[in-house]
Amino acid sequence: MTPFRELHRQGCFVMPNPWDAGSARYLQHLGFRALATTSAGMAFSMGQPDGGVSRAAALQHIRAIVETVDVPINADFESGYAADAAGVAESVKLCIATGVAGLSIEDSSERGLRELPEAVERLRAARAAVDASGKEVVLTGRAECFLLGHPDALRESLRRLEAYAAAGADCLYAPGLRTREDVAAVVKAVAPKPVNVLVAAPTFTVRELEDLGVRRISVGGALARAAYGAFMSAAEEIAREGTFSALGRARPHAELNAFFREAGRFRDG
Repeated sequence: MTPFRELHRQGCFVMPNPWDAGSARYLQHLGFRALATTSAGMAFSMGQPDGGVSRAAALQHIRAIVETVDVPINADFESGYAADAAGVAESVKLCIATGVAGLSIEDSSERGLRELPEAVERLRAARAAVDASGKEVVLTGRAECFLLGHPDALRESLRRLEAYAAAGADCLYAPGLRTREDVAAVVKAVAPKPVNVLVAAPTFTVRELEDLGVRRISVGGALARAAYGAFMSAAEEIAREGTFSALGRARPHAELNAFFREAGRFRDG
């Protein structure tokens, strides 16, 4: 059993989302046992909106993160970068070749939620590609109901997650859960399979989610947004006020330089 798969067996672990090599190295330095890419953070770093990055660029980004750190990487692989199930299988094959320990497949498209039969077909294709690879890659099925504003988001999420579990997803994920009751319902619906919960705002603590039976926590693009928030505030102050007070809150150059020098020496040596 791979270290990443082992993490899902008991307890609860946090899998934060770096958006570039530097943030990945720092998160590893803090002791996190696994990391995940973020489609939003990746896109923002490339000057694109979330969902605006090509498959080739996404694969290049994922490979760069994998090669930067020594901990397992889960790929936020959006909806598989393909129009049909056969394309999803090919995309998953390419993603596995980057060295990821896991990947997630969403059930949304540019037009909104896919019909459930189509979403299940695409997830089964991803499952078949993982199995054909011979790798123990953890496949996560995502129900996007909350993020897309479905009128009965919890009920529809449960219906979809149960179907994705039956179709071969190893881990289940409904980003956008906001209450303890919703989290508990998801955990119960797909048990004993592990559940990932997104924490993108101060809604839960790790202990609270662990007590609810959650196995894995990610933060999506929240860390990238926090970084961009600090950058944008500082830049806006300069542009609008002609002052530089926000720069006084920046980490010293010497501290960052020393960290990346040591991190690079450890990785490359």
